[in-house]
Amino acid sequence: MSNHPNLRGKVCLVAGATRGAGRGIAVELGAAGATVYVTGRTTRRSRSEYDRPETIEETAELVNAAGGHGIAVPADHLDRDQVRSLAERIGRDHGRLDVLVNDIWGGEHLAQWDTPLWEHDLDAGLRLLRLAVDTHVITSRFMLPLLIKRPGGLVVEMTDGTKEYNDRNYRVSFFYDQAKSAVIRLGYAQAHELRPYGCAAVSLTPGWLRSEMMLDHYGVKEENWRDATAREPHFAISESPRYVGRAVAALAADPDVMRWTGRSLSSGQLAQEYGFTDVDGSQPDCWRYLVEVQDPGRPADVTGYR
Repeated sequence: MSNHPNLRGKVCLVAGATRGAGRGIAVELGAAGATVYVTGRTTRRSRSEYDRPETIEETAELVNAAGGHGIAVPADHLDRDQVRSLAERIGRDHGRLDVLVNDIWGGEHLAQWDTPLWEHDLDAGLRLLRLAVDTHVITSRFMLPLLIKRPGGLVVEMTDGTKEYNDRNYRVSFFYDQAKSAVIRLGYAQAHELRPYGCAAVSLTPGWLRSEMMLDHYGVKEENWRDATAREPHFAISESPRYVGRAVAALAADPDVMRWTGRSLSSGQLAQEYGFTDVDGSQPDCWRYLVEVQDPGRPADVTGYR
């Protein structure tokens, strides 16, 4: 298919689009011409507990600048009334929803790395699960009636790690591990229920994401991100949020998207399939790199992996 998907006339919701992968996805859906509702808890008037400067209004403006129509809607996706209200608004304005991206997360400050369950802060862990799983369930509950209005709809459950990788590897902490694997299963279960309506659901993971928070962690900007490899050589495999955004746009524009339904996918895998690249023209394949280079403790070398 073309490297330039055409989503004009499509109505999309990126739930959790304030920053990171959600913002990258929203922008790329906009670049393909879609109308994109973007939600989050941080606006120009108030911030979530992240206390970060990125806002959903900025994301909507980036969607517009890319060529789409961005609509910012403040929403806490644990609040079912807010999600129901958003679904009613989309229904009134468009009568349907073509693409739902569940990218709500919010757990960076809650996961205690390599801390066993019996030592992990229980309230933090349970809050992480609510933010990572309940939000997705609530959002799908109210949005799927709009999605099944016509065949060809797509649900993308955003996670960290492919099913194959997560099945074989402990991920960060008990709660993080549960959350990221549960979301993969959400995609599988929704695929089963959506199949009779001709709609697809997948789970999708980026690789090592150069989110705003990750760039800040390494003290770099997107323009000079390679400077961070002096501190962490394996960061050379990292990818911009636009890369996984292009993966979502390619899926959304694929008339044969049902071939993917129920599957666990990665940005690098789909780049090989659809031919899109990251913003620098490369095609990083992070999960293959992790298995073959980083996890075995080999020296950083992205030759053949991007």
